Parts: sequence; structure tokens; C-alpha cells
Amino acid sequence: MAMEVTQILLNAQSVDSTVRKHSEETLKQFQEQNLPGFLLSLSGELANEEKPVDSRKLAGLILKNALDAKEQHRKFELVQRWLSLDMAVKAQIKTCLLQTLSSPVPDAHSTASQVIAKVAGIELPQKQWPELIGSLLSNIHQVPAHVKQATLETLGYLCEEVSPEVVDQDQVNKILTAVVQGMNAEEGNNDVRLAATRALYNALSFAQANFNNDMERDFIMRVVCEATQSPEVKIRQAAFECLVSISSTYYEKLAPYIQDIFNITAKAVKEDVEPVALQAIEFWSSICDEEIDILEDFGGDFTADSDVPCYYFIKQALPALVPMLLETLLKQEEDQDQDEGAWNLAMAGGTCLGLVARTVGDEIVPLVMPFIQENISKPDWRQREAATYAFGSILEGPSPDKLTPLVNVALNFMLTALTKDPNSHVKDTTAWTLGRIFEFLHGSTVETPIITPANCQLIITVLLQAMKDAPNVAEKSCGALYFLAQGYEDMGASSPLTPFFQEIVQALLTVTHREDAGESRLRAAAYETLNEVVRCSTDETAPMVLQLAPIIMTELHQTLEGQKLSSDEREKQSELQGLLCGCLQVIIQKLGASEPTKFVFMQYADQIMNLFLRVFACRNATVHEEAMLAIGALAYATGPDFAKYMPEFYKYLEMGLQNFEEYQVCAVTVGVVGDVCRALEDKILPYCDGIMTQLLKDLSSNQLHRSVKPPIFSCLGDIAMAIGENFEKYLMYAMPMLQSAAELSAHTSGADDEMVEYTNLLRNGILEAYSGIFQGFKNSPKTQLLIPYAPHILQFLDSIYMEKDMDDVVMKTAIGVLGDLADTLGSNAGSLIQQSLSSKEFLNECLSSDDHLIKESAEWAKLAITRAISV
Repeated sequence: MAMEVTQILLNAQSVDSTVRKHSEETLKQFQEQNLPGFLLSLSGELANEEKPVDSRKLAGLILKNALDAKEQHRKFELVQRWLSLDMAVKAQIKTCLLQTLSSPVPDAHSTASQVIAKVAGIELPQKQWPELIGSLLSNIHQVPAHVKQATLETLGYLCEEVSPEVVDQDQVNKILTAVVQGMNAEEGNNDVRLAATRALYNALSFAQANFNNDMERDFIMRVVCEATQSPEVKIRQAAFECLVSISSTYYEKLAPYIQDIFNITAKAVKEDVEPVALQAIEFWSSICDEEIDILEDFGGDFTADSDVPCYYFIKQALPALVPMLLETLLKQEEDQDQDEGAWNLAMAGGTCLGLVARTVGDEIVPLVMPFIQENISKPDWRQREAATYAFGSILEGPSPDKLTPLVNVALNFMLTALTKDPNSHVKDTTAWTLGRIFEFLHGSTVETPIITPANCQLIITVLLQAMKDAPNVAEKSCGALYFLAQGYEDMGASSPLTPFFQEIVQALLTVTHREDAGESRLRAAAYETLNEVVRCSTDETAPMVLQLAPIIMTELHQTLEGQKLSSDEREKQSELQGLLCGCLQVIIQKLGASEPTKFVFMQYADQIMNLFLRVFACRNATVHEEAMLAIGALAYATGPDFAKYMPEFYKYLEMGLQNFEEYQVCAVTVGVVGDVCRALEDKILPYCDGIMTQLLKDLSSNQLHRSVKPPIFSCLGDIAMAIGENFEKYLMYAMPMLQSAAELSAHTSGADDEMVEYTNLLRNGILEAYSGIFQGFKNSPKTQLLIPYAPHILQFLDSIYMEKDMDDVVMKTAIGVLGDLADTLGSNAGSLIQQSLSSKEFLNECLSSDDHLIKESAEWAKLAITRAISV
């Protein structure tokens, strides 16, 4: 069955594209015509010591890709395909793989490790290949170091692929023993120690029982801490990565070790190379994350039922931790502001300082202020920048009372620095810090305003001036203006920004036209800020927003004029189109929100819609998403008049609903269908067959990303509300779908947080669909068509009430559905509701809810139920 593939694999890596394409084609045909032979040939190639390393490595890679894929549905197909292969073929492949672990060629044994783990990921959950772990463990005692290394690597990958409940505790103990022994200082070979340390990182999630045992935990912690002192950099880095993982997985077990860990991390931050020092800081950032979560969940008062108490590690370490972090702020890199992905000691230290501030609040301020005062005016830019960064980092967490007096002193200093400091780094960080001041200490909720009539003009003048600076400084200044505008959002009739509105808009438009606006995300930042300035503006400036509309329309029009572009230019142009559509969306929402401006604005509606339709002709997902959202806003603003655009727009709506690949576009389109339903009401009827067909197809597809399904269910409700009793012909298709989804989402026991969150989104979508259908049929002679579905809906409400894991959103929708049922079906529902298991309890629970929206829904439902029962 197997065949000679060496030459084909080598040709597939050829520089000559014709040779490469031909061999890729040959491999593809071989795989399609004879899968078992194909996989056997590859595993034979990988295991054969006489073959060239390049062909062996590629053989292993193709094998790995035959077992796994990124897309869920493709992965599922590959798993099924492997499981249905002949046992003998699989056995032979697995023998080749295990044999390759002993290969002295690093590329071969390391590729085999990954493939074995992929096979284990498929077979172990099916109770197949039970001897694998045993045979790997017997390899550990092999003499050649490379066999030990390859085996430990395999165990590490295996722990990454398989979930803990698949491996029994006895085998977990043996794996951990082997891994920890491989990490021990007595192990002479560094490759083995490194493989073992990396394997432990993946095996930590399996070690629950071992971490509950004091002796075993002490032993693991000792070995990890010793590995952080290894002479080999990569081992030290891997050991600190283990500590970071332990800090989040086993936070509640750390108390006995925290002092030692502090000493080890402090030494690493001070003396070790950057990759190691970064992990040492990451440990403390991770502890902050844990404590912030615990304190947020339980609001600081620990009752007996809280899962994990807060050990206040950060609070205890403060006096030593803060000086250590402040020290790192002086280790900046010359060009870090220009490089988008930059990450270095100073940035890690500042990020950690910010998390410490959120963890301990006011207590951090006196520890940081002396550092700021000492360095803020120093001649060396590093000291000025570090002081500014420290100040910006502690603005979230401490109370406004504590910070406001300090900010009042610092503000003028910062404004001067932003205009006059000779160093671009200092300006960049100053603008960022101003943005943080406006984000956390300015707005309707803050009692003492930082921005007053006295300094408002100066602030705006300085920010607009700084927008002409280098792209990175200008981008941060746009950000500061964004938060400045946002803080005035709830000002009602007049905003202090009103007198400067025209000047601000003009300055932002000028930024978008800068030659260098492509650097440092500057153009995007300018449009985001422009949108926020428009969104938070008041009625006084509406005429100016009206004048902005044709300007943005003209710019969008210019991007659509057909010039031949290179792919690089086309990408830039697509980005610009997306930004302009986003800007028009905000303008439409702003002007459509009040009658006088809406009336004037409607003169542009045809032109705008025309531009959006032309944007759809350009193939680009991000732009389609932005244009869809803007059309949704236009539909909402134009109401029933939107009907005239439907003949042209419908095909793009249908295309969006069919776009499984770019599922965000699909999700946004579903939302727009809802907007259009609300705008057109029964005028949408002629398009419903097509829309419903596509939505039901989307629901039954296993290729569409699951996140799109909840909004599709809600959308069924929007359609039913719009067309009322005309929804009758869709009931026989929609109701069974809703029922089966409801059954799936009713029970979540044993699900992780992410799954529970998704389930709640799904339940909410299903309930919104039911609610829309019942409200749509209300007062129609056809309501009796819904009676057969009522028992199932009540049963669904019962079961999710019993599960006790509803979030507030679902609770509000659920009690609403109970009300809709009673309201639409009247006496037909009365007796059913009386018989249902938990309706009464559920209603009472909602009536006494703290959430006033739930309470309001419940009071309405109670009225409806009372009426239905008394008939």
C-alpha cells in the first residue's frame, strides 16, 4: 500500500514553483485516492533513518495536518476519518511514530512527538491506545539522552491535547514523576531538563490531586524553583513560565512559597536576561489578576461559600514589590513607541504596576509619588518618561478623592511637557497619561471636576497642537481627546466642548489626511475620536454635524472611483472605506435621533445608500461589516421609507447571510435584518421567504460559527413581530428548530464558564424568538395556532429555572416570555401556567429582584397571568 514519497516531498519544498505545484498536486491525489497508503507512506518516511531530514520533517507535518484543523467542522471530519481507518493500518502508523522517538535526528523525533500527541488526542478519549502512556514511560529509563528528551516532549504535547479527565490518576502520577525527575538538577543533560520543564508547564492542569497533597506539592514547587536558577537561559525561562501558570491554576496553594518566590523573581528582574525577567514580572501580574477577580466577585467580604479566599499577597508584598517595579520603568528601549508589537522590561513593569494599583487601590499612591516627584524634571529623558509612566499607571484603582488633588497639581505640568518636552518618548507617555486622567477622573460620575472653564481651552489647544506632532504622539493625543469628549457625554443641553467643536472636527480631519497617517494607527485613531466627538455632541452643534455628512460622503465617493491599485494600496483603501462607513454610521445615528435634524438629513439618504451599495461591490469583509452596520442605522433612521432601497439592497443582505467564512459579516447582517424589520414592519413581507430560508439554513449548518446562532434566533422574533400573523407559514419550520435548540441549552451541568456564557446567549436568543412570535400573533384570530407549542415552552422555562445558572439578561427575557404567553393565549395559557412546576416560584423570585428591569418585566407578567387565570 505504501509508496516511495521521498522525491515528491523534497520537490514540494523546491524553489521552482512549477516543480512545487506538481508535487503538491501528486500528494493531494495520493491522499484522495488511497488515504491508508498515503498515511503509511508518510509514517514510513518519518521513521526511516536513511531518508533526508527535509523529507522526514515534511512527512511528519503532513501527517499532523491530516489529524487536526483550526476550523471546528473540519477538525471533526478529520477525527472521524482517522477513527474509521483500518485497525491494522493505524497500528502500523503508531509503531512507526513510536520508533521515530528514538531517532537521533532532532527534527524527526520532535515532529513525531507532535503527531503522537495528535493521535492520542483522538484515541484516548475513545478508550483506544491504552498502552501508549505506559510505553512512553518505559522510554524514560532509556540511556540515550535524546530518547528521554523526545519522550518528555511527547508527554508535554500529550497533556496539551488531552483533557485531564481522560487520563486516570495513577497514570498522571507516573507522568508527573517522570517529568519532575527529568527537571531535577541531578539530570546532567540540559536538553532533557528543558523538555521536562516545558512538559510540566502543560501537565500542571492534570496535577490537581498532587497539588492537594502537601508533600507532593512541596516537591514540585522545590524542583520548579530550583530550575529558575539553572545556568541555562531557556530552562530558567521555562521554569518561570511554570510559576506563572501555577500562580493562576493553584493560587490558593501559594502561601507557604510566596516569600521564596518573591526573592527569586526580584533577583531575576534585577539581574537576569530580558526573556527571564519578563516572566518573573508576569508572575506578579498574574497574582494581581487572580486577586482582582476574587475581590470583584465577592466585593471584599468573604463569606464561607466563596470558593477561594483572597490571600492579599500583593498587599503584603507592596513595600518591596513597588520599588522593584519602579526600577524597571527606567529600562526603556529607544524605539519602543514606533514598534507596534514592542514588549520590554519597562512596559511589563508599568503594566504590572497598573494591575497592582487596581488590586490595592489607595495604598499604592504614597509608594509611587516620591519616585514621580524625584524624576519628573530630571535632565535624562528616561527618568522623566519613567515618572510620567508611573503616574499614568496608577490612575485606575485608587479613589478619585486620593488622586484628584495630585492630578490638579500635575495637569499643567503635563500640558507643558506635551508641547515643550524635547523628547518624543516623554511626549508619547504624557499624552497617554492625559488620556488616562480623562478616562478615569473626568465625567458625570466624578464629584470634583478636573476640567474647569478655566483650563478647558488650554487643554484643547494643547491636544490639537500635539496632533501635528510625530505619528505616535499624535495618536495618543487623539486618544486623550476621545476620553475628554466621552466624559461630557451625559451633559444634557450644553457641553464645554461646544465652542471648540468646529475647530476639533477640522483638526481631526486634517490628521486623517496626513501623509504619515498610516503609521502608529494614527488615521484609525483620528476617525475613532471624530466618531466619539460627534456621538457625544449636543443639539447645539447639530448644524455642524450636518455639514460634516457631505464631507465624509465625498471622501467615501473618492475611494470608490476606479483607479488601478496594487494589493497593498487596495488594503489601505479598504481600511479607509471601513473607517468612513463607521463615521457615517455615527453621523446617521446622531442626526436621526431628533426630528428636526432627521428631516434635514433625509436629503442625503439616497446618496448615502447608493455609496454603501457601491462599497459592497468591493470584496472585503471588514468593509462589508462596517457598511452593513451603517445601513442598519440608516434603516432605523428612515423607518418605513427604507422600503424603496430594498430591491437593490436585498441581494447584499442575502450574500451577507450566506457568508459562513467571514462569520462576523454574517452576524452583523443578521442584526441588520432585525433593524430592517423594525423599520419596515409588514413592508418586509415580500422578502421574508428568502430571508427565512437562509436563516433556517444557517441554523442547521454545522459550518457556521456558533456565536452567530443566538442572534439568528432573536432575528426570528424580529421577523415575527414585523409581519404578525403572516408568520404562520414559517411556524412549522421555526418551532421545531427552536424546540431542539431549547432542549440542548436547558442543561449545562459540568460546563465550563465559557460554555455557560454561550448557553445563556443561546437561551436568550431562543426566548427572544418566542417572545417576538407571541407578540406578533397577539389579537390575531390565528393565536390558537400557538397553543400546541405552549407546553414545551413552559417546560423549557421550568428546566432553565431549575438549572439555577441563568444570568440577569436571560432572567428578564424568560419572565417576559411567561408574560407574553399569558398575554397572547389568555385563558388557554392560564391553566397550563397553573400546572407548570416552577412558574410561581420563578415569578416571585423575579418580583423581588434587585434589578429593576427584571422587576418591571415580572410585574407586567404578573398582570398578564392574573388576567389569563381569571377569565
